[in-house]
Amino acid sequence: MKYTMLEQKFQKLIPFFVKFSNLKIIKTLKSGFIRTVPFTLIGSIFLLLIYFPLESYSNLMISIFGPNWAEPLSKVVSGTYDILAILAAFSLGYEYCHDEGLDGVPAGLFAIAGLFIMTANSTISSAGEIIGGAVPLEWLGGKGLIAAIVSGLLAGSIYTWFIKRDIRIKLPESVPPAVANSFSALIPGAAILITYALLHVIIGITTDGTVTEAIYLWLQTPLQGLTDSLPGVIIMSIMISLFWWCGIHGDAIITSGILSPILISNLLANQSVVDAGETLVVGENAAILTEQFTLFIKMGGAGTTIGLVICMVFFSRSKQMKQLGKLGFGPSLFNINEPIIFGTPIIFNPIMFIPFLLVPTFNAIVAYFALYSGLIPPFTGVTVPWTLPAVISGLIIGGWRTALLQLILIVTSVLIYLPFFKMHDKLLLEKELEMESEAN
Repeated sequence: MKYTMLEQKFQKLIPFFVKFSNLKIIKTLKSGFIRTVPFTLIGSIFLLLIYFPLESYSNLMISIFGPNWAEPLSKVVSGTYDILAILAAFSLGYEYCHDEGLDGVPAGLFAIAGLFIMTANSTISSAGEIIGGAVPLEWLGGKGLIAAIVSGLLAGSIYTWFIKRDIRIKLPESVPPAVANSFSALIPGAAILITYALLHVIIGITTDGTVTEAIYLWLQTPLQGLTDSLPGVIIMSIMISLFWWCGIHGDAIITSGILSPILISNLLANQSVVDAGETLVVGENAAILTEQFTLFIKMGGAGTTIGLVICMVFFSRSKQMKQLGKLGFGPSLFNINEPIIFGTPIIFNPIMFIPFLLVPTFNAIVAYFALYSGLIPPFTGVTVPWTLPAVISGLIIGGWRTALLQLILIVTSVLIYLPFFKMHDKLLLEKELEMESEAN
């Protein structure tokens, strides 16, 4: 009866969750930042080649290629990580319009132009001299990501507003489409750039700074501080699982959507510390909640269901769970757990509600304190594909201690899931026996 009431209460929340996941801004953030993934992955591979955690490796590379062996590799890193704000601005502007059935390229390009209007066009040298005509790379990378979001969404919305209302220059049908489309973008493009210019003037008068700097100070820094906390990681892990339990893709909404710019910004901030030759120390100059942190709470997929799959493989008595365990074990190794989510099922399963939320939250708390206390090292810019199996991913992003922590958390996930799984398995077994007796 209690389970039924719980399910009924969450059923009432489903329309809200669905409406939230379909919000224009959420869909744009998710689709836009997914486009930047190839750049961060390629950049992280070259970072790993530069900072491979073996002194003998570095000595070997120096002996073969000389003391500047890492310089060309660093250029690749700079060509990916240091322009992420530019890539994000274009992607978000493009996706906003593309979702409306419009050509998103003009909006994406105007979003880039807007980002440069909002950003400083001078920098200060080490000697204290002002150098004009130079855009600081720091504002085109991690520190400019929230500004890139503003630029992309603003450009996309303004462009869509004008085109949807047919406020554009129209040329005869005899004019080639490429030329006609270019002229169609003139009026909305001018409106977009004028808007950015006005923002630049207003912020310049009120703060004596740039729009990008103001966004970083007023919005990005507080958001990074709020999420990079114990309550922040707990809320994140709970919300991912809660959305999934209700049948909605929690990762797409939370980590790939709402938190994506924050996770990437924290990652790039950590890497900038390493690039400056400093040691990362949590509580001083290192962020905890980066993209890599999610590798602790999504081992086997959302809910850390690798523990549940192991329970199925070794402790099942019902035929359904035995078969599901065999089928789901392979994909779960690569953090793909849709067969488990829908086959168990996890969705609206009152028995699985507690462990599905508890396991990743427990992992998040343990990982947070492991990072905070220095038991495992803070994460740099080295990332791995989300499909890379646990333990291997930990070895790459943080060395043997991180891999060991992942292994320990897999064991604890089995222990937490086990009593709940046995309850669920027992019910299925009873149904199977009942069906067999009826058949006989």
